[in-house]
Amino acid sequence: MNYPDVSKTISQIEKLVNIPGPSGYAYAAIEYCQNFLKENGVDSTVTHKGGLSVTIEGEDSSKHRFITAHVDTLGAMVKEILPSGRLKMTKIGSFSWNATEGEYCQIHSSNKIFTGTICLHETSGHVYRGNDDIKRDDNHMEVRIDEVTTTQEETEALGISVGDFITFAPRFEHTDSGFVKSRHLDDKVSAAIMLELIVHLQRSDVRLPHTTHFFFSNNEEIGYGGNSNIPEEVVEYIAVDMGALGDGQRSDEYTVSICAKDSSGPYHYYLRQHLVQLCQENDIDYKVDIYPYYGSDASAAISAGHDVKHGLFGAGIESSHAMERTHRRSIEATEALLFAYVKSPLI
Repeated sequence: MNYPDVSKTISQIEKLVNIPGPSGYAYAAIEYCQNFLKENGVDSTVTHKGGLSVTIEGEDSSKHRFITAHVDTLGAMVKEILPSGRLKMTKIGSFSWNATEGEYCQIHSSNKIFTGTICLHETSGHVYRGNDDIKRDDNHMEVRIDEVTTTQEETEALGISVGDFITFAPRFEHTDSGFVKSRHLDDKVSAAIMLELIVHLQRSDVRLPHTTHFFFSNNEEIGYGGNSNIPEEVVEYIAVDMGALGDGQRSDEYTVSICAKDSSGPYHYYLRQHLVQLCQENDIDYKVDIYPYYGSDASAAISAGHDVKHGLFGAGIESSHAMERTHRRSIEATEALLFAYVKSPLI
């Protein structure tokens, strides 16, 4: 069996990024993952918080592994319906409004999905001189709805309410040069990799050395996606999540990024060394890096008090929390490391 097959994974990424699912509203993404796994003969369980759990028995059931990827994304909610009929927003997750200016969006009301555009209130350069100096913030950014409405009352009559979720168009593209660019690659890349791995393990004769739990979390962007439903037998916890790129970073779009430290502090030293050794032994291109403004499901689990060795690695994602991009080589390297890891003994 040809595994990993990066082309299949990229197809899976495209399907996932096109499923709207900001934190608090990732039900459709979880349902998709559950249905995909069921179609391939894999049982899964939805937790009370809405995450999806899959367990694959290993040779040793006394000590377990726990691996997460998150399907929730950035997004927004309707904060206020303005007198103009437009919408004021509140953010879900951490991002800059500059990264969404001019983006098409959807408003998910209780009875219909409406389309719109995220605009600076003072967008028109023919009317607002110096609008390039206006701060893009909660007070100036709004949603222009694609409906005939010019008042608060007309918008409310459409069925739009405070608290309705707003999702951003992903605009997925896979270029001939191998780049994958889209919103929400954080962390739909990792979720796709994990789906493909689980199905491969189901279909192949690979026997894992340790019972392994795969968890698709749904609240990572707001800090508590993978901090519960961790069995007592778990001794190693891996978050598969994006590598952060930028000035001062070693990570790139062509290798798997292994995190040594983020804003929560260092990751487990010996587990990190084990990941590096697996890359070296299997000729996997990698970079070790530090992400200064970052947290993961693994760090959330540590903060919640779980006694586990925690690690983090993933594909290098350029322009994180904006119009993101990675390369098929980085996806393939991440797949290879995850596969090597689940087959390796505990440290």
